[in-house]
Amino acid sequence: MPKVHIEKIINAERHHVFDIVANFENFQNILPRYFPSIRIRSVRENTAIVEEHIRLGNKEFIMMAKHVTKYPELHEIFVIGGDAKGTHIIEKYEKIGDATKLIVDADIRLGGFLKILSLFSRKKIKTEFTKIIDELTKLTEK
Repeated sequence: MPKVHIEKIINAERHHVFDIVANFENFQNILPRYFPSIRIRSVRENTAIVEEHIRLGNKEFIMMAKHVTKYPELHEIFVIGGDAKGTHIIEKYEKIGDATKLIVDADIRLGGFLKILSLFSRKKIKTEFTKIIDELTKLTEK
């Protein structure tokens, strides 16, 4: 299955970057093109269970995800149900002076969607994830 690694230097303080990039609750409002629907199902301390619709390219994926945060250093996403069950995404936020280095490592699983594998190469998935990170970067650097 595709593994994606993205590194991005964002010209903003780490807490600010984390507050925007890891704020999945607000994605439907700030990134509706990629996240047409986000429904929080449960929240307990630093863990949330979220029903998500994510649009990558011309495909929409529906999934249930567990988000775990360690503010302001780490945001992990475990897809526990749906189209990408088994996917694991790790976002690390490293302080670099007044900037932040965002490191995203994703192990993408497309489970029952084997036919999508032929349509979604590693390069395509990385391109789509990079577009989302670029949009979030613009928001943090405003």
